[in-house]
Amino acid sequence: MQSIPALLARNAKTYASSPAFREKEFGIWQTLTWADVAENVEALALGLLNLGINRGDFIAIIGRNRPSLYWSMVAVQSVGAIPVPLYNDANAEEMAYVLEHCGARMAITGDQEQVDKVIEIQEGLTKFEHMIYLDPRGLRKYDHKRLHAFSHVMEQGRAAYDELKRELEKRTAELNYDSTCVMLYTSGTTGKPKGVVLSNRNIIESSKASSEFDNLTVDDEVLAYLPMAWVGDFIFSIGQAFWTGFCVNCPESPETMMTDLREIGPTYYFAPPRIFETQLTNVMIRMEDAGKFKQWLFHTCMALAKRVGPSILDGKEVSALDKFKYGLGNFLIYGPLKNTLGFSRVRVGYTAGEAIGPEIFEFYRSLGINLKQLYGQTEASVFITQQPDGEVRNDTVGVPSPGVEIRIADSGEVFYRSPGVFVEYLNNPESTADTKDAEGWVATGDAGFIETKSGHLRIIDRAKDVGKMASGAMFAPKFVENKLKFYPNILEAVVFGAGREMCTAFINIDLTAVGNWAERNNIAYASYQELAGHPQVLETIRAHVTEVNRSVAEDEMLSGCQIHRFLVLHKELDADDGEMTRTRKVRRRIVEEKFNDLITALYDGSDEIFTRTEVTYEDGRKGAISATLKILDVDVQPTSAKVAAE
Repeated sequence: MQSIPALLARNAKTYASSPAFREKEFGIWQTLTWADVAENVEALALGLLNLGINRGDFIAIIGRNRPSLYWSMVAVQSVGAIPVPLYNDANAEEMAYVLEHCGARMAITGDQEQVDKVIEIQEGLTKFEHMIYLDPRGLRKYDHKRLHAFSHVMEQGRAAYDELKRELEKRTAELNYDSTCVMLYTSGTTGKPKGVVLSNRNIIESSKASSEFDNLTVDDEVLAYLPMAWVGDFIFSIGQAFWTGFCVNCPESPETMMTDLREIGPTYYFAPPRIFETQLTNVMIRMEDAGKFKQWLFHTCMALAKRVGPSILDGKEVSALDKFKYGLGNFLIYGPLKNTLGFSRVRVGYTAGEAIGPEIFEFYRSLGINLKQLYGQTEASVFITQQPDGEVRNDTVGVPSPGVEIRIADSGEVFYRSPGVFVEYLNNPESTADTKDAEGWVATGDAGFIETKSGHLRIIDRAKDVGKMASGAMFAPKFVENKLKFYPNILEAVVFGAGREMCTAFINIDLTAVGNWAERNNIAYASYQELAGHPQVLETIRAHVTEVNRSVAEDEMLSGCQIHRFLVLHKELDADDGEMTRTRKVRRRIVEEKFNDLITALYDGSDEIFTRTEVTYEDGRKGAISATLKILDVDVQPTSAKVAAE
């Protein structure tokens, strides 16, 4: 079992009639068994051979989560080529960089939108030859000289079975643990994305160890809705799915994801913090619209859940009376709420990608949802640490995953070594050497420490972002930002303060939550910008920041990170404007450069600042928006300067 195609062959025999993939189309779930998947992969692989795909060719996969695109990655591997998933919401310029960097010969795309993007850039791609599309709608009149229908390629593959079967078997048999399984590009938080080459050893060993860690079986169900270009989705929907044989469910569309989540009721679930934050925001919005009795009942039950829910989940001692009350709360509130969220059957849930706010994390665990944190990277094939059942905490990311070694450098940076460590960065030996040393130790770029008693790893922040304030106090912006994002009204926050006398912040409001408040209070607004500058909204955000300062003041190590002044940005930070990555991580350095005038105003005592910002519209056109932003002061809590500095 040294390749993904080999695992597929095993599953087609062992779990032939078990569901492998489900896809919702036109409102109906369609199920395919492992035997079906094996037949489809073989037909597509033969079709790729018929198109002249060679060993070592790079084949881009672009589109939303669909079984056919997952099969495509396995078919590409089967012929000895290398799949390169791309973010389907990436613009043409971003796609051009990746396709040219890896020298892609072909792209397998989902629909007309992706085809149009590639057509826009293909003349500038030196090695690009063919494109295959899955959904034919809108493409009938396109030039099909180098454009092929997915179904037609499979038909040609079946027709060439006798001619090409032996060649396919030969190429598949050549695959081993050292063969490249996939190449995934980093999000490019600090620069151009790097192509991370991952071998079959990396993917299969990581999938095996992590599946055994959480006792995943063929009976588990997952929902595949995260970007296919992200390493987590590849591990969950390909690596672990093919290792254990569980079923991968693909929603009909991003708009129906929550409905599809409730219908499937996955037993194994992953979401980045932003998804959990959004779901919590929606819950709080609905409660604000409820009657007074329902609000009282909800808050009363949630207070009990916060106090005893995590202990009950971990099997710890809880009084009989509290167990009875919690059971009643489960009947009235927690159970229906979990069902609404689609979490009724979740046995193992994970969040990662960035730190989740402690309050958000505890909210879900108090409902009885076994939500845990993991710490990982693309270069690690995801897993560096995981939280064992019964040892789940909101302030750590767990213990080393099976087979992983961790050490902390004198600088505080976290290093790891494991079977999942990537092979190299494509065409970038300098970055490979800077990241991975001769002994296989990889620098994470994160600062943290291992607790002596528990052995758990605590991540403080990105190493490059952790610094000192002018007073000598530690500066860790993510710690404060995550606390701010607990509030439903706050979508994003960026905190500044390294080398300065005080901390300040940019804040993005959540248009859904704040818009709901505005409607309930008969406040008219015409745009995000207008609502973000409303006096009552600003005062509400000030109250949230004040509460966060009280919480930050209680942490001896980071009490100096209280926010003194803030402003609410006139636009949402956007990946299309380069301010965030496609995985929704803030590009802090770009934000600092782009909004330097606003940062200056936060520190020079100004009460307001006029600014003009270039933006990118959905159709790719450029424009600009102007605004005069109010700058607000916030009360800070007294702290011991000595303690803060230490």
